[in-house]
Formats: sequence, C-alpha cells, structure tokens
Amino acid sequence: MQGILQEKFPEILAGDDIKWNFTKFLIDRQGNVAGRYEPTKAPLSMEKDIERLLK
Repeated sequence: MQGILQEKFPEILAGDDIKWNFTKFLIDRQGNVAGRYEPTKAPLSMEKDIERLLK
C-alpha cells in the first residue's frame, strides 16, 4: 500500500511514513485518497468526511 501511495499520491505521505498498519485512508468513488487518519483517530470522528463523500 505504501508503494502505491508513494507512486500515485506522494502528497498524502508528505515525507511521513505510515507508522502503523491501522492508519486509515478514506477513498472517494473515483479511487482517490480523500483523507488519511492516524491510528489514534476514532472511526466515528470521520463521519462528516464520509458523509460528504457519499453525497
């Protein structure tokens, strides 16, 4: 996954490696990374971002 992100979406990594395998990525309908969330981020706190993408 990290290789794909580095190749296609280097701005998402921004020099910051994925530190843990529970890092969350929000993907839009076109397959683009719409958000990156650290492992400590509660899934429910991403609700507004998810709802925005579902509209």
